Amino acid sequence: MTGFARARRPLGESELVVTLKSVNHRALDLHFYSGPEFDPFEGSMRAAIKREVARGHLAIRIVIEQPESTGGLSVDHGRLAGFIASFRAAKAEFGLAGEPDLNVAFRIPGVVADSAVDLPSSFESVLLDALNEALQILNQFRGREGGEIVHLLLERNAAIHQGAEKIEEIRGRALGSFQARLKERLAELLGSTVLDPQRLAQEAAVLADRSDIGEEIARLKIHSRQLDELLSEGGEVGKKLDFLLQEMNRETNTILSKTSGIGESGLGITDLALAAKADIEKIREQSLNLE
Repeated sequence: MTGFARARRPLGESELVVTLKSVNHRALDLHFYSGPEFDPFEGSMRAAIKREVARGHLAIRIVIEQPESTGGLSVDHGRLAGFIASFRAAKAEFGLAGEPDLNVAFRIPGVVADSAVDLPSSFESVLLDALNEALQILNQFRGREGGEIVHLLLERNAAIHQGAEKIEEIRGRALGSFQARLKERLAELLGSTVLDPQRLAQEAAVLADRSDIGEEIARLKIHSRQLDELLSEGGEVGKKLDFLLQEMNRETNTILSKTSGIGESGLGITDLALAAKADIEKIREQSLNLE
C-alpha cells in the first residue's frame, strides 16, 4: 500500500528528520537514502521496520537539518587551494588564458560537503524513536487506504458469489442439455461397438462426472465465503489471497470448459463465468496493495 510519514527530533541546534514513503510491492523492499554517518544504525532500523511493515517498497530518508546560519555546508579549503594552484600551474605551463571557475571547483568531489554534525551517544535511541513514530503514522495512512480497498474487494466478491448462484440455477434447468450432450459423446465413443451393459454404465458415469459442474460451483461458493472471512478478519492477508484467488480462477476455468456446446444455457453460464473471472482478476490486482 502507498503511504507517507515524517517525524522530527531536536538534535542540539540541528534537527533529525525521518521520512518514509511506501508504494506497492509483493515483498518488503527497503531502500535507505542517507549519509554514511548513519550506516552503523541501518541494522537496527531494518529490524524496527520489519516489526511494523510486511510488504511494500519503502524509501527511508534520514537527514540532519542544520540552522540557516551554518548554511549546512562546509568548504575544504585545502582541496580548493589545490585546484586553484593546479589550474594556474597548467595555465603557465601551456600558455593558456582564463581564471579558475568557482562553480567548476565546487563540483569536484570533496570540495563542498555537508557540515559535519557530532552525533551524541544517545543518537541511536533518538533515531529509533523518530523512526517508530514515522512507522506508526505510515501504518495509519496505509490502514485507511487498506480499509477502502477491502470494501471494494468485498463488493467484487459479492458479485462472484451471486454469479455462482445464478450458474447453479441455470445448471438445474439445463440438466436435459447436459444429458443430451452426454448421449452424443457416448454415441461418438461407441460407434458400432457393442459393450457390456455394466461397462456401458461405468463409462456413462465417468462422462457424467466429467461433464457436470456441480462440484465446481460448490467449491467456487466455498472459496467466495472464505474470501469474505479472510478480508473481514484483517491482518496480513495478501499472500493468503493469492492462493485462494488461484483456486477460484481454476474453478471458473473448469466451468467454462465443461459447459461449451450445450446451447443457450451454456452461453448463459459462459457469460456468468467470464464475469466471475474478470472480478477475480480485479481482486487479484487490488490484493497486491494489501499486506
